[in-house]
Amino acid sequence: MELLFLTQTYPRTPEDTAGPFIRELAIALVRGGDRVRVLAPHARGMPRRRDDGGVEVEAFRYAPAPLEVFGYGRSLAADERVRGASLLAAPLYAAGAWLAVRRAMRRRAAEVLQVHWVLPNGPLARGLAARTTFGIGIHGSDVFLAERAGARAVVRRTLADCDFVTGCSPELVERVCALGFPTEQARVIPYGVDAQTYRPDESRRGLWRRRLGIPPEAPLLLGLGRMATKKGFQVLLPELPALLAAVPNLYVVLAGAGDLLARFEAQAAPLAPRVHFPGTVLRDTLPDLFRAADAFVLPAVHDPRGNVDGLPNVVLEAMASALPVVATSVSGIPLAIRNGVEGLLVPEGDGRALREALVATFADRDRARRMGEAGRRRAVDELGWDAVADRYRAAYAEGIARRAAGTKPAAAWRREVPA
Repeated sequence: MELLFLTQTYPRTPEDTAGPFIRELAIALVRGGDRVRVLAPHARGMPRRRDDGGVEVEAFRYAPAPLEVFGYGRSLAADERVRGASLLAAPLYAAGAWLAVRRAMRRRAAEVLQVHWVLPNGPLARGLAARTTFGIGIHGSDVFLAERAGARAVVRRTLADCDFVTGCSPELVERVCALGFPTEQARVIPYGVDAQTYRPDESRRGLWRRRLGIPPEAPLLLGLGRMATKKGFQVLLPELPALLAAVPNLYVVLAGAGDLLARFEAQAAPLAPRVHFPGTVLRDTLPDLFRAADAFVLPAVHDPRGNVDGLPNVVLEAMASALPVVATSVSGIPLAIRNGVEGLLVPEGDGRALREALVATFADRDRARRMGEAGRRRAVDELGWDAVADRYRAAYAEGIARRAAGTKPAAAWRREVPA
């Protein structure tokens, strides 16, 4: 297929951790024989055009360099509210994205135009897709924005013109479909993982341990993600004193940058040197960080405004690295982790249950090893990017068939949804 993506986030460099799942999907589609072009906003240091593993990437300009502040995880503060600078840049981004899609379609028609994140990108491309199969990929924060009163009408009109909708968790799909798309026509497609890159390697287990001063044989718990409310690390931090007391010689690494990092570092300061915050971890060093650990934790939650992740990539990367995963049973996480099989799932926001699950994981190392091995098997057998790309292809084919047949389920749905 000839595919065109519009996204406000795509890795700017090989080490960049912004939007890696969009890149991995695009490369897997190319590997399977499709032709993929990606339109993403320009940022400092990015080439205007480049070949990325066979994917044609175009970085479109939308403002003078000092005002290029949209996308790449910069638009939301703590993933809870839109930053003022991004609000000011939004009209410029909208104009730039619209022009980029129009130019791309004129240069070479696409069979499928998929915009990633229903907001801001869905309404921008909607009018340009009159003669092309058009769909939306939803990923998390865009649903939280789409549900706001001021956005619902434009989102509803956009969904009414869609031929397909994909999402990485059942909850996100149900929430966006409630705004104007028939649930039975949407597709829940979990993200994938590169199980060759993320794999155990005992010879590299000590690299991050030496860097952080962690003894070679000490048990190590890893948490990884942007330091934002929805990642849930604020649930874990109050439990750390009791957890460290219950698991002798345990070390904890909570990696990632974000608006809450300084607050978390201050809260955990009395626990140094057994709790580490290394900040941003470049993508090419992530596999070795997983190899240093014995278990992985992600206590994800809905933030006070209802924002939640879909299926965090780090969960899949931990599975591929053969780590038992302790996480909350929210959004798309149960699609990957079955309680007691690949890891342990606990209720959202329940700090005590989280701590008890972590203590149990480190108390029974044989069981932890079996869960890690089960996670590795599932990552290899079911969650590779090539398999995920096949599921996207099927969604695209369904959308193409609907358009060819002249059936638009969303248009009928629009008449049934109250304004």
